[in-house]
Amino acid sequence: MSQPRFDADVPHRRIDVDDWDGVYVVGDVHGCRAELEQLLDELGVTEDDLVVFVGDLVRKGPDSAGVVSLVRNADNMFTVRGNNEEKLIRGTKELDALSGEQLAWIRNLPVAISWEDSLVVHGGVDPRKPLADHTIDELENVRALSDADGEPYWWEVYQGPSRVFFGHTPLSAPVARRHAVGLDTGCVYGNELTAYDWREDEFVTVAPDKTVQERAESKWVKPVVVPMQ
Repeated sequence: MSQPRFDADVPHRRIDVDDWDGVYVVGDVHGCRAELEQLLDELGVTEDDLVVFVGDLVRKGPDSAGVVSLVRNADNMFTVRGNNEEKLIRGTKELDALSGEQLAWIRNLPVAISWEDSLVVHGGVDPRKPLADHTIDELENVRALSDADGEPYWWEVYQGPSRVFFGHTPLSAPVARRHAVGLDTGCVYGNELTAYDWREDEFVTVAPDKTVQERAESKWVKPVVVPMQ
């Protein structure tokens, strides 16, 4: 499949997965380093495996600096910018725990990562417009296609061509569709931290020991299960 095309303002990284044994995509970590380490152990990740994050490594959880340090210092780990990284870049939020070097690293993160027919962004894509017409804000924040923040969600109507891996929306369980895979299963809210094993086509999850932030039941999105075609 041809490489996806973005607006010139959207930083994009293309990866050759033939260079890696296992390929894993991980949902929103939000500073939950202990759970991330547990998940990486569960996956059996080695330096020969690729780990890609859907963004929002930081904020809300107890150890944002630790998560950034782990990912930043690993040659086999890459992440896109999430809306919470963007808030730090734009100065609308601050995180004193991060060093100047860590913030500089965050500023240089791509907004999209792709390989073969797979695309990783934080929020998602709007199926009503070409990928090249998407802004950074849209790729980091898109969720609902209506004026209200509810159904239909973009992944319910998106038909490709890329299979998009995304976070941003706290889900009671992963979204598993032919062209969309949602991985933010709300670890920081006491649910799970989820990874997708790209080569084996399966999810791997770990549960946190505690809930860092409470989230109302009404705010969880419960994905509709659809048969894979």
